[in-house]
Amino acid sequence: MSHPHVVTRESPAPLPSERAIETSGLVKLFGEVRAVDGVDLVVPAGGVYGLLGPNGAGKTTAIRVLATLLRPDGGTARVFGHDVVTEADAVRSRVSMTGQFASVDEDLTGFENLLLLCRLWGYRRPDARARAGELLDAFGLADASDRQVKKYSGGMRRRIDIAASIVVTPELIFLDEPTTGLDPRSRNYVWDIVRALVASGTTVLLTTQYLDEADQLADRIAVIDRGKVIAEGTSSQLKASVGSGVLHVRLLDPDQRPDAEGLLARILEVPIRLESDPAALSARVSDADRVAHALTELSRSSVVVSNFALGQPSLDEVFLALTGHPADPHTNVNSQPDSDTPAQETPA
Repeated sequence: MSHPHVVTRESPAPLPSERAIETSGLVKLFGEVRAVDGVDLVVPAGGVYGLLGPNGAGKTTAIRVLATLLRPDGGTARVFGHDVVTEADAVRSRVSMTGQFASVDEDLTGFENLLLLCRLWGYRRPDARARAGELLDAFGLADASDRQVKKYSGGMRRRIDIAASIVVTPELIFLDEPTTGLDPRSRNYVWDIVRALVASGTTVLLTTQYLDEADQLADRIAVIDRGKVIAEGTSSQLKASVGSGVLHVRLLDPDQRPDAEGLLARILEVPIRLESDPAALSARVSDADRVAHALTELSRSSVVVSNFALGQPSLDEVFLALTGHPADPHTNVNSQPDSDTPAQETPA
């Protein structure tokens, strides 16, 4: 699969100091539930800004408000200086959104979908056909252009959905969990599309429940949990905010993990985390001397260490430190995404 080269149409280049999004005390209620609970955000124009959080954190509700699909119940939100309530038309003229579910017509072919959207956007027929062909080539879908979308794979559906969102190049695109449910190869392709969009001058607001995705793509990240922003900064800043390093230990024999856990807990005097790998343990540490002592004691004992590493915490560990719970203990690449419906966009 070749890397995408997204063909875009000219849009005004963002000024270096321009703010794509600015919110203050943003609130959205569904009955008694505060799905978005006083969110303050400043998103600079250009690059990728990540909203990171588990299912039900409020991510989808927040971007639906920003995209003028939901009316806020409190606070303010502006997109490129335009209020999302009083200047909704001005906001809509500058943004595009790709939700968690395909918004194209599954009974039409990929080419027919893009041709229809081009015509709706005002392209003349020859120009519409040319633009549809450009996008199909850019997203690696030219060979499937005459196939009905309902026969596309999951990764192909996501790509045609994003292609449909940039028939006319937006200044800001909302990508709501664009890789949920995709296999690793398709995820990497979508990541390349996101990078190509940014290179073309589009600002991307990306919601994700995947910590590695935020780490890979986002220039800045807001961690959102139960409708609130609990931390914000670059990936490195968020990791540094935990204030400690992380010791990772892998054993040669998984049966020895209980012995290693006891020894490490006694010497390091911190909680020991048992990883999903039955031979692996980790611990947040701040005392290098204790780490050296613990590793020495492990080598002197009957517990055999196959490898160890000491470094910055992962974003997963940052989330655990910030919230006291994992990002989502049930999340995997085949999990169902957050629903766009209010009933399921409820804080856990």
